[in-house]
Amino acid sequence: QVQLVESGGGLVQAGGSLRLSCAASGRTFSSYAMGWFRQGPGKEREFVAFISWSGRNTYYADSVKGRFTISRDNAKNTVYLQMNSLKPEDTAVYYCAALATLMVVTTADKYDYWGQGTQVTVSS
Repeated sequence: QVQLVESGGGLVQAGGSLRLSCAASGRTFSSYAMGWFRQGPGKEREFVAFISWSGRNTYYADSVKGRFTISRDNAKNTVYLQMNSLKPEDTAVYYCAALATLMVVTTADKYDYWGQGTQVTVSS
């Protein structure tokens, strides 16, 4: 099993950068693919980024492609989301999630484990 805790959210100005971290506990972190999702008030949870268990494969939503970078350090049991060139529409609670898969998965209901989320607010 995997337990996930997000951190690194905060308030930034448009055009700024923020790095989110997701710390995992448990002995099987490296066996899981990881995803980042986000959800604004009154909105559905949407996919942001995916990284395979090995870190060799990544996939991004079109809305963040070229601005966000997902990475992982299995030795540290941590996955990251580097967010650059932030826009007000990036404002949301950001969640990391884990699942056992060999495929790229962007659907939230396929993920098995979820963190509590960390708030990101981007001012204009």
